[in-house]
This record gives sequence, C-alpha cells and structure tokens, in this order.
Amino acid sequence: MKKHFQTMVCVISIVILLALALPGISCAGTEVIKSSNYAKNIIFMVPDGMGLYNVTAARIFKNGPDGNPLYLETLPQIGYQRTHSRNSTVTDSAAAAAAWACGEKFNNNEISCHDNDGDKVCDTNGSPATILELAKQSGKATGLVATSTISHATPAVWAAHVHYRNCETEIARQYIEVTGVDVILGGGIGSNQAGKNCEQYLGQDKNAVISSAISRGYEYVINKSEMEAAVAARKNKILGLFTASGKTPETYRIDPIVYSWNEEEPTLPEMTAAALDILEEDKDGFFLMVEGSQIDWANHDNDITYQIGETLAFDESVGVVLDWINAEPSRKNHTLVIIVADHDCGGFAVNGPYGSLSNAGDIVEAGWTSGDHTAGDTIIWSQGPGSHYLGKALDNTDLFSIMKKVLR
Repeated sequence: MKKHFQTMVCVISIVILLALALPGISCAGTEVIKSSNYAKNIIFMVPDGMGLYNVTAARIFKNGPDGNPLYLETLPQIGYQRTHSRNSTVTDSAAAAAAWACGEKFNNNEISCHDNDGDKVCDTNGSPATILELAKQSGKATGLVATSTISHATPAVWAAHVHYRNCETEIARQYIEVTGVDVILGGGIGSNQAGKNCEQYLGQDKNAVISSAISRGYEYVINKSEMEAAVAARKNKILGLFTASGKTPETYRIDPIVYSWNEEEPTLPEMTAAALDILEEDKDGFFLMVEGSQIDWANHDNDITYQIGETLAFDESVGVVLDWINAEPSRKNHTLVIIVADHDCGGFAVNGPYGSLSNAGDIVEAGWTSGDHTAGDTIIWSQGPGSHYLGKALDNTDLFSIMKKVLR
C-alpha cells in the first residue's frame, strides 16, 4: 500500500511539473500565450487583388523559372484564407479588409460599419473597434500607406466607420479628427461621390480636411523631398498626399518621358521606409498597414505589364520591411508581419514564358478568366510572434482575433 501511494505521488508530481513546463496549457483549458509570442509591432501588408499566379508571373519575370523567390515568399509561415463577405460569395475590398480589421463579416461596400436598416448611418453598436484603433488605445503609433487614394476602401476600414466606401472625404476626416492616425501616406483624398450613397457628406471639402490635419499638428507634405525632410526632423505625425488621386503606376518609370514620371513622387517602398522611420520612434510600438493597391486595378484591366510592375513594387516594400526588421535583432522577436491579399481578381494564369516588362503585354501565354474579383482563397505569408497561428486554413475574420491575441 505504501509503495502504491508513493507511486501515485510521483505520477501526480510529474503531471503537475509537465503542466507548469509545457507552453500553451492552462488549468482552465484555455491557451496561454508565451511572452515571446507577444507582438509590440504589427505590420499588415496587402497586395490588393493578388492571386498566387500574380506571384508566379512576377517571380518568373524578375528571376526566371529557377530563380530566387520573391521577398514575400521567404516568410516562414504560409496559410490561406476564405474571402467571402456577409452578403456575397465574391467580396469587395471594403468587406474583405473590414473582416481583418474588425473580426466580423460585413456587406460589400461597408467600411467597418453595419448599416442593416439602410438609413446610410452606422447602426447602434454597428461600428466595432478595429485592430488599429485598439493599438491606438493601448498607446501605440499607427500608420496607413497605400498607392490608391489614401481614403480608398482598403486603408479606410482600419481607421474609419462609414456606411459606404465612396464617402472618401468623410473617411479622411475621420482619420484625422476621430482616430488620429499618426502616419498617412499615399495618393490624394477622394471625393464624397454624388449618387454613391454619400449625399449627407457632399458639403465636405478636401482642403478643410488638410487644414484640420495641420491644425492638429500634422506635417503636411506633397513630394518626396518634403517627406524625407519630415522624417529627418523626426516629425511624429505626417500627412503625405502625393497625387490628386491614385499614385502613378510603377510601370511608368520604364519610360518617364512618355509616361511623365515625376521623380519627386515617392514610390511604395520609399513611403514604407518613411513610415517605419517615423513609427519606430514610439517606445510602445506601432500598427502599420501597407497596401499595394493597384495590383487589383491591373488585374481588373487584364494588363500584365501593369500587374507585374505593381506586384514587384509591392514586393520591394516587403524587402524594405524585412531589412528594417533584420537591422535590429530585437525587432524580429517583437514584430508580427502579415502579408495577405483581400481577394483574387481576374483569375490570372501563366501558360508560358515571356521576355522584358516592356513587351510583357504582347505575350499571349498568360491570361485572365475575368475582369472582376473572384471567390478564390488567398495566401497568407507571415513571420514573427504569433505567426504560427496563421500557417493553416483560416477565414479572413480569424486574422483579427489572432492579431488581438498577440498585440501587446
């Protein structure tokens, strides 16, 4: 009996020790996150409308069939996500990005806002807090970078709540006056479009939004030199609007005379680097969203030259992020990087080789099945604290829960 008792005590002791030693175990049956899985910084990168074949085409063009992977392909965790919206199997960018930002399904066109009664106002309790807003509330700096108008659907969902995506001046106003996003870099501010359910906002003025930003301490810049000067001066709030609408396509740099490329217009990689330089000054960390907006536009146009140029520019921005992380060893342990497209667009496929970017549009061995979005799942590449949660099949709403779980 004494021997049996001693054996039982030994077994119980071992079980207790294992429970204390093993990560991810708790008495309540809920997951306990190790401190190494907390993220001080989150960098969320969106190659809008990019399907896997877009990656294939860009890689083959840049490096050949047997060449090196793109920067985004070097991230260690790979999963994929379902993309449907609340009211459609085929999502739009607003609903898809809002699912990431808020962890809920939205109808197409809704900007982190449920308008179930159709009165063009967010329902009571219909504007759930976004992950960017939660980061802001916890004392972190925040940033939005895009090659579209900065008030376009994908950047909008992180820092605004509007019933319809075309109310772009109102979206920009909320960035400045409500959410207080610290770094805003991209194209111009879009209009509140008449006939697009934005009638209540038609009296708003873009210049008034800019004036409001300046009065709130933002450094307003309109070209690369001014942006770089603001970074050098260690400004912590910056509004950079570099074109009247969306930014100039990257492929225009092939022939700047024909396409009127302006060297003072910063590229997506340059804007990404500037945002990191500003946001890293916050000791509490930051949340940054970077969008390669025009991959989607190129796929809508079924334009392979445009598409490859935008995909490679986005990938160079990924390279900027990875260089920033690798420059300081501690950053790798504290920065979660997520790269994922909101949806596929065009059903693009590669059927054969092609030559230079300048004649890529002449190649018939690649093509599209559509000029619109598709319902295809999209790949998730990730690295950093919490990225192991992303290496599997997910719904797009799951990404919010994962970010919220690891954000500290």
